[in-house]
Amino acid sequence: MSSTSFPQNLQDWRGRFIANLAGALSRRSDVKLSLWAPPGDLPACVADAATPADALWLARLSEQGGMAHLLRTRRALAAGSILSLLTRLGRTYRRHPADVVHVNWLQNALPLWGTNTPALITVLGTDFGLLKLPGMTPLLHAVLKQRRAILAPNADWMRPALEQAFGDVAEIRPIAFGVDQPWFEVLRPVAVDKTRHWLAITRLTKNKIGDLFSWGEGLFGQQRQLHLFGPMQEQLELPPWVQYHGPTHPAELMQTWFPQACGLITLSRHDEGRPQVMLEAMAAGLPVLASDLPAHRDMVQHRQTGWLAASRDELCQGLDWLEDPAQNQQTGQTARRWIKESIGSWDDCAGRYAAAYQDLLERKA
Repeated sequence: MSSTSFPQNLQDWRGRFIANLAGALSRRSDVKLSLWAPPGDLPACVADAATPADALWLARLSEQGGMAHLLRTRRALAAGSILSLLTRLGRTYRRHPADVVHVNWLQNALPLWGTNTPALITVLGTDFGLLKLPGMTPLLHAVLKQRRAILAPNADWMRPALEQAFGDVAEIRPIAFGVDQPWFEVLRPVAVDKTRHWLAITRLTKNKIGDLFSWGEGLFGQQRQLHLFGPMQEQLELPPWVQYHGPTHPAELMQTWFPQACGLITLSRHDEGRPQVMLEAMAAGLPVLASDLPAHRDMVQHRQTGWLAASRDELCQGLDWLEDPAQNQQTGQTARRWIKESIGSWDDCAGRYAAAYQDLLERKA
């Protein structure tokens, strides 16, 4: 498995889903996993595929915000980093023979050129920005044509575009990520505090914040508070009514913030796939108020498991609707049931991936 993101420790937000997936795969008796990723606490039974030099390089890349962040903010530096990434990954794919290679992010599939190892490639929302680059789709098409391949977007809404671009050389099979079991165990008592707490948990970039600051002006204050969590990846001016707490981690959210909050709010305009923080909030019974993006419509059923807003007026209506205690509890419990039935745990997710690996191997036979 290859990834350019991985958490250093339990408090690190970066690449948390990769650690959860690797941990779930390591618990399976039919999978032997090696992982090429930035240094961190690897799950038991997962081998480290990164050389010491690669580990140092990946750690620096992670400290710089990752490849996508470099492409957005420091393109001159990103060009050299991309070349180094492709070179290092190409050596890794050839140094570690595998029955199947599991690639996270389409860019990490490019160094497979010249090999024929079956590949499962996880596709995230940010990958659609990569596909807009000139020549990228034909290049990836050529790489996929050399092998048996499954493209596995983590949400159904991505399937049509991937079918159109790559359906003739790869199977397109959406595979949903899972949710850690402790999120399902979060208890949310009926609020007795008259102050309404809303949470925004996101990387701080212009597109991830979206319309939150402009639409939120006049809607948040002392009685309705907005608590913002996440790393500052672009220098944004925060309105005085925003309470910014910096990066957070799962334990803090589970124990302190989710139990007392009215809901999670995201008005992102980013290339979202299926945001993990939204899955975790819904699993915890916390309603989500989201912008009306394809990725959000794929998860949130309007007025059933949350609220979708396409304007400031609709945001205002959603805040009022979800602040009714009975409505809030009912919406949260409906969201939790949907996650249990449709998404499941990380062990469920690992089972879906293991079945895809087996299908690739059976095609080889």
